[in-house]
Amino acid sequence: MSEATPYVIEPAETLKRWAWRDSFSKEELASLREMQDWRSWLSVLGNWAIVFAAMALVARWPNPLTVLLALFLIGARQLGMAVLMHEASHFSLFSSKKVNDAVGTWLCAYPVWSDLHSYRNYHMGHHARTWTRDDPDLALAQPFPVTAESLRRKIWRDLSGQTGWKRAKYTLKRDLGLRRGTVPRSEESARAFHGMLVSNALLLALLTLLGHPALYLLWVAAWFTTNMLVTRIRAIAEHSMITDPSDPFQNTRTTVASWLERLFLAPNGVNYHLEHHLLMTVPHYRLREMHELLRARGLLDGANVVTGYREVLRRAASKGRDLDAPGKHTSAGHPHPFL
Repeated sequence: MSEATPYVIEPAETLKRWAWRDSFSKEELASLREMQDWRSWLSVLGNWAIVFAAMALVARWPNPLTVLLALFLIGARQLGMAVLMHEASHFSLFSSKKVNDAVGTWLCAYPVWSDLHSYRNYHMGHHARTWTRDDPDLALAQPFPVTAESLRRKIWRDLSGQTGWKRAKYTLKRDLGLRRGTVPRSEESARAFHGMLVSNALLLALLTLLGHPALYLLWVAAWFTTNMLVTRIRAIAEHSMITDPSDPFQNTRTTVASWLERLFLAPNGVNYHLEHHLLMTVPHYRLREMHELLRARGLLDGANVVTGYREVLRRAASKGRDLDAPGKHTSAGHPHPFL
């Protein structure tokens, strides 16, 4: 079946897909869930290494091209930290819950102005009620597809800092208790504001000790711009333009990504989102293995799997055009504040 052909789900096949675990032995499922802490440390430290390498590039060769490259690298790694925080919310980043939450909080969540504990409570609702009226992430997926012009405007708002500024004001008001956010305010989210200040102050202090305090501006600028863009693309890729909200192999998408896309758009296996929804405690470094096993057993035949983010964006911008890509399904929901 070509990717551009809408897939018609037969009832018997839907039932088969809900029973996908029957195609795996208990030993295989246990192996997929097995955590290796050293691999998570590689991911966490690797994300930070790319951030500092991008900053070092600008320090060594300061020019518009290196600054632009650094902004995209750092923005993608900020998404990478959010992805690892997401993994920590499932207790699948480290085998020790204390280490899991400490690293997920201080090295992943706080530096990018997020909160692990509030996110965990919010995110479990998304897994339990994917593509239903009660899905807290429905408003992220529902508006698509849009017109090409609309998508260009969204990208411009992201890269010009407008989305980031709106998100900063929204999050600040939530953390100060001035309004209710998508992730509700709690004692943890109030602490997250202070954690963001502390972690960012430590980053600035480190760069100052290294003799390059101005490099901190790259971190802030990336958060306001490129991070907003890659976060948007991630949200579009994961759950937008779906054909059957009741089928777990259709209401979530996996995007097979090239190494360049993994560097700039899809860090830490975030592109294997269908696999994550099927078995949410599989560590990020085993999702590709799970993908290959599902494919080898025919479970991904006709599933919501595409090759490359270019195809995702093509579908996202297909409204009003005579394209045969999926995306006609809509559901009730409220506009997301950052769309």
